[in-house]
Amino acid sequence: MNLDLRHRLALDINNALLKDTRRRHPLEQLFWECTLRCNLACRHCGSDCKVEAQVPDMPLADFLPVLDDVNAHCERHSVFIIVTGGEPLMRPDLETCGRAFYEKGFAWGMVTNGFALSEERFAALLASGMGSATVSLDGLQDSHDWMRGREHSFERASRAIRILAGCKDFVFDVVTCVNRRNYDELPRIKEALIGWGVRSWRLFTVVPMGRAALDPELQLPPDRFRGLLDFIKATRKEGRIDASYGCEGFLGNYEGEVRDHFYACEAGITAASILADGSISACASIRSDYHQGNIYRGDTLMDIWEKRFQPYRDREWMRTGECAGCKYFKYCLGGGMHLRDAAGNLLFCHLKRIA
Repeated sequence: MNLDLRHRLALDINNALLKDTRRRHPLEQLFWECTLRCNLACRHCGSDCKVEAQVPDMPLADFLPVLDDVNAHCERHSVFIIVTGGEPLMRPDLETCGRAFYEKGFAWGMVTNGFALSEERFAALLASGMGSATVSLDGLQDSHDWMRGREHSFERASRAIRILAGCKDFVFDVVTCVNRRNYDELPRIKEALIGWGVRSWRLFTVVPMGRAALDPELQLPPDRFRGLLDFIKATRKEGRIDASYGCEGFLGNYEGEVRDHFYACEAGITAASILADGSISACASIRSDYHQGNIYRGDTLMDIWEKRFQPYRDREWMRTGECAGCKYFKYCLGGGMHLRDAAGNLLFCHLKRIA
């Protein structure tokens, strides 16, 4: 694959901007993995969550000092909290947590499978200051229920989406994990989402980790991966729904065509995470142990953010293996951190999938 001149010039300009962002590394998103419990059994789960997790839910009282630390070092209202899991709605005190965030001056949202979201629960969450949400929908009924491992999952997720869409001006999006089983349904999924009032749709592919590592049905072959990108590109041109590809990897000449921005991994640059066991990490999607500290060992988030996150900001250590001689490394920087295993090896290269 060769970059055309238009993309090369735009990417070089973008690189200069990203270099400055890495230098400044302003914390903008803080993920809180509030639980590892989940009410589903998804085939592609990267964290292998269960109804009863071995790691207990993190008490709110343990997370609040993290927010005080952030407030002491960052401008008020500049950091957005994203509550994730597991499934956040498994926590009966989620509204209490949200209210505490709001009272400390933080806007917040959640990532959910939607199974347990009702009109009443949504109203309570809104009253607690929730300002955004992401709901997963991985196909039409049969393919979504197959992926999520529980009957009625599609019914519950689609109900949740309609509840969110019915709230005027509430900011939310739908994410879809594209695989061999739901690939041919993409046009019908799109029409369903538009019919329900969805304005923003993110699509991504499966990271071969956790339960997904040994499941070939979840992995798209190269021709279908290119087809997915072409579908997103065509959907964006239609202008009926804002479709985009996830922030997984560099996409060559598809850059600027399938996202509102050029590729960049924000892990450790603008995003940090507090995991359920207290680990201080970057993006919550990173399943390998790239943790830099732990709040239960006396570490503080902002100290770690300033002193130990250099591996996220200087990616030269990734210039090994198939990345060693790649002429596009300066744009890709080795791909998303969540695409690296515990030894630092790249799980797959997006460019190779579209070459």
